[in-house]
Amino acid sequence: MVFDWLRRRRRERILADPFPDAWRQTLGTRVAAWADLDDDERTLLCQLTQVFVEEKNWEGLGGLEMDDDVRVTVAGQACLLILGLDHDLYRRVESILVYPSTVFAPAEGSSIFGVATAPVSSPMPLLGQAWQRGPVILAWDAVRRGAADSRDGHNVVFHEFAHKLDMLSGGADGVPPLADRETYDRWVQVFERGWHALHERQAAGRRTFLDAYAGESPAEFFAVATEQFFEQGAAMEHKHPALYDVLRDFYRQDPARRRNRRTP
Repeated sequence: MVFDWLRRRRRERILADPFPDAWRQTLGTRVAAWADLDDDERTLLCQLTQVFVEEKNWEGLGGLEMDDDVRVTVAGQACLLILGLDHDLYRRVESILVYPSTVFAPAEGSSIFGVATAPVSSPMPLLGQAWQRGPVILAWDAVRRGAADSRDGHNVVFHEFAHKLDMLSGGADGVPPLADRETYDRWVQVFERGWHALHERQAAGRRTFLDAYAGESPAEFFAVATEQFFEQGAAMEHKHPALYDVLRDFYRQDPARRRNRRTP
């Protein structure tokens, strides 16, 4: 198609420029997960980041000055999710709005993180929010915290961009576009089992591996599971092997193995 050809040509022009040394330094110092990647993965992440920064609309709000430090830190984490996928999975992400810290915004959804489809009147505190047909909203201090610690299982960029992947299937329901019916059936089986087990353990007052926020909705279950898959992959593989397997197959990445070959 003509649009596909134009998009490829545009990206070729973007990638014709060398990846800035300052951007590479930002990835190396801001994004702790950079240390887990091999040379080929780092090269690919740089390419995805370069295209992402150029193609999206960026806006600093609430007094935040938008600069390359913010853009590259956000883009590097967002693109880590699609390191094994197609960049066009973010085709519906047009704008990223970044506030200095937690904001109160009138929107539908739960506090802290959110999936929004339409505004409502009551305010809620937000570290991040993904709109069905709109921007991704992020708090810069939460972005920095998530990037700096790649082992705590909390990453607002992973969370919100997982919602954007989820939304590609038509809505935020915890099921992103999948390869075929067999994959879909397996996904639903594993996620429903995990969802019910989480709520049973919560009801019994027992500790859960997945953060409690995963129990808010199927969409949040997928987003939280994504955070912990990338940041606590070995523990997930041990405690929830079926969940780890379906996420590994979807993202085409194996974080548990990646940690075993950490490079400086």
